[in-house]
Amino acid sequence: MTDVSPSPIKMAARDVSVFYGAKQALNQVSIDIDMDNVTAFIGPSGCGKSTFLRTLNRMNDTIPSARVEGTITLDGEDIYDSSMDVVQLRARVGMVFQKPNPFPKSIFENVAYGPRIHGLAGSKAQLDATVEQALRKAGLWDEVKDRLHDSGTALSGGQQQRLCIARAIAVDPEVILMDEPCSALDPIATARIEELIHELKGRYAIVIVTHNMQQAARVSQRTAFFHLGTLVEYGSTSDIFTNPREDRTKDYITGRYG
Repeated sequence: MTDVSPSPIKMAARDVSVFYGAKQALNQVSIDIDMDNVTAFIGPSGCGKSTFLRTLNRMNDTIPSARVEGTITLDGEDIYDSSMDVVQLRARVGMVFQKPNPFPKSIFENVAYGPRIHGLAGSKAQLDATVEQALRKAGLWDEVKDRLHDSGTALSGGQQQRLCIARAIAVDPEVILMDEPCSALDPIATARIEELIHELKGRYAIVIVTHNMQQAARVSQRTAFFHLGTLVEYGSTSDIFTNPREDRTKDYITGRYG
């Protein structure tokens, strides 16, 4: 069920199905992602929420058996069109993964990597400013400004995840996808990431996949509930959690399965 948001639509999916070989993982999902809200994807394990997230920046292209049907647009442009530059797409639609994955490089080089390969920093001063701005937006600058040349892998788990968010932000994306970004973190680091998501809302269209329903309720304004490869319900987070239209949503929210 599709619920069209009044906010500016950044990405739109229509009748998206995903197959891995003969196995169908997603069945005709239609959803709008808007600029002004954080959108959460919830549902039990194996329901298709991460699979769908990966279609939004063509991460499924890396899986030889994967096939995507339907259309997904970014600012009205079909991202699966043969003319789409996938490297450029992934700069515009950044991804933060479940497990923090900093490069085995310095903190500075982790953040500078994207601007360098995309030609976004013409001088060292520009690059320095870009790195600082990204680390500030990710809430990490004050913690690392005196050790930018230390290895990114030496940071704590929560700091590593914020470094990965800074790395995504550094190429000036329009959309940030987060695939269970707090599942490997302790409660304090989780709270910091949730606070960061709140601070970034409105600057980027943000989509978060989470198993944690309390987290979805805290960080998102719109929630999509997936079950068995279908999008069961999509609407305002408060409605999904307090007044769901579908029995399957109600059963999941109240803990009858999942």
